[in-house]
Amino acid sequence: MTSHFTSQNVAAATQMPPRLVLKEEDLEEAFLRGSGPGGQKIAKTSSAVQLKHVPTGTTIKSQATRSRSQNRKIARRLLAEKIEAAEKGPESRAALKAEIKRKKKASKSKKARRKYKTLQDAREGEEEEVEDDSDEPSEEKVKEERV
Repeated sequence: MTSHFTSQNVAAATQMPPRLVLKEEDLEEAFLRGSGPGGQKIAKTSSAVQLKHVPTGTTIKSQATRSRSQNRKIARRLLAEKIEAAEKGPESRAALKAEIKRKKKASKSKKARRKYKTLQDAREGEEEEVEDDSDEPSEEKVKEERV
């Protein structure tokens, strides 16, 4: 069975700009001991990653997981997003994604308001019909009046 409708990602339809690529020589990387929840394992190992972009002076610390390699990837992605947001402003990937998310949320709420407005209109229409029926005299009352 073939579908006539295809679900396309809105971000793909608007052509997101390419991700910012950071040069490794512009980064200073340090591995720190983690803090917070996670118990003894977090406190003992140096799995938290701190990245500093030397040309801009921007610093990011990532401690999302207990894995150092995953934290390195996450820190690089976060640093690239932060630098791009500072350079490009509203044209950055993060700003475009936020705008798409905002539009989707507005569309959902508009659809919900429209749905409940039609339901409310339908209820009011039913109530008017019930009131109209009670205003009309019944057949029995009409017969009694004739006699």
